[in-house]
Amino acid sequence: MGANDRTGNLTANSRRGVSALGLLIALATSALALSGCGDKQQPQAAAPAPAVTVAQPTKRTVTDWDEFTGRFEAIEEVQVRARVGGFVTSVEFRDGAIVRAGDLLYVIDPRPFEAVAKQAEGQLADARAKAELAKRELDRGLNLVQTSAVSEQVVDQRRQALQAAHAAETQAEGALKAAQLNIEFTHVLAPLTGRVSRHLVSVGNLVQGSEGGATLLTSIVSLDPIYIYFDVDEATYLRNNRLWFEGKRPSSRDTPNPVQVTLTGETRPSHEGKMDFLDNRLDVSTATLRSRAVIPNKDLSILPGQFGRVRIIGSSPYEALLVPDTAIATDQSRKIVFVVKDDDTVEAKPVTLGPLDEGLRVVREGLKADDRVIVDGLQRARVGAKVSPHPAQAASGGKS
Repeated sequence: MGANDRTGNLTANSRRGVSALGLLIALATSALALSGCGDKQQPQAAAPAPAVTVAQPTKRTVTDWDEFTGRFEAIEEVQVRARVGGFVTSVEFRDGAIVRAGDLLYVIDPRPFEAVAKQAEGQLADARAKAELAKRELDRGLNLVQTSAVSEQVVDQRRQALQAAHAAETQAEGALKAAQLNIEFTHVLAPLTGRVSRHLVSVGNLVQGSEGGATLLTSIVSLDPIYIYFDVDEATYLRNNRLWFEGKRPSSRDTPNPVQVTLTGETRPSHEGKMDFLDNRLDVSTATLRSRAVIPNKDLSILPGQFGRVRIIGSSPYEALLVPDTAIATDQSRKIVFVVKDDDTVEAKPVTLGPLDEGLRVVREGLKADDRVIVDGLQRARVGAKVSPHPAQAASGGKS
């Protein structure tokens, strides 16, 4: 076989190999294409509707409250000062303790005053003796003047002597009482029941009495009940005054309206009291009205000087719809709640809110009593999309 024949055979074989390879590639491509077409024809499973928790608004009678910052002050406060001068011989109280009215606080050396009292007793006895003698002499003069043994002038002189003796007796009695009072004042007693401060004068120190600038010994404040003072802004005062004129709210000037107090660190009111005082004018620098309430403090846990948040009624009772505060969303400047319609789609409703009442937010406008409000799962709700609503479990006992 010649060279040309061999070359021709190789070329033909190569062409047949290329044709077979092309056929295999075409078959594989067709299979892949058919496989892809088969995948497109299978429908994708639809995502389930997100689950949310819904509840109908709570309907109950509520009262609006106005809230202010106040400071507690003692109803009674006294600075205990020495009424007589002398050296302190004992301190009879523990610093910061509760004392009762009449409890002994300090003892000042009474011996100088006891000596003065003894002297006053002697002067009183002398005055009484002189008065008795003057009386006897007057009685004798009255008998003798009837027989003209003595003149009327002598009787008048004896009568004047008796009057002088009685005056001296009265003066001596007063001196004795003053001396006895000074002895009493050497025992410094608590003038009221309350908590005493620390002792400011120790044993052995000299204190001055009231005549020379009385020395401050300590102070006592009453604790139960206790005042809380707060300032009401002018707008709130005018609104409450208008409600009073309309007969919708009693005035705190003549009615002990209830107040609630929340202490620092607390989230709910822990003390209740009554309004006690409204000032007769607004402060010209702050345009506020000084107000005061009386708060029972049976456990003595509140001290003068503490701060508290004061709530006072701001309306008459009215029927309202309430939802949990967590169900409220913000859309720019609007407050909205998400409700589930009858077809289980979500709708956003703008609402007008009121104050919190026992943990729930008052909704003044925008909701109906039968609306299903989303209270949990807000992040899964989309306006117009379907959801799977589940009713909220009822709270077990107590107030929400």
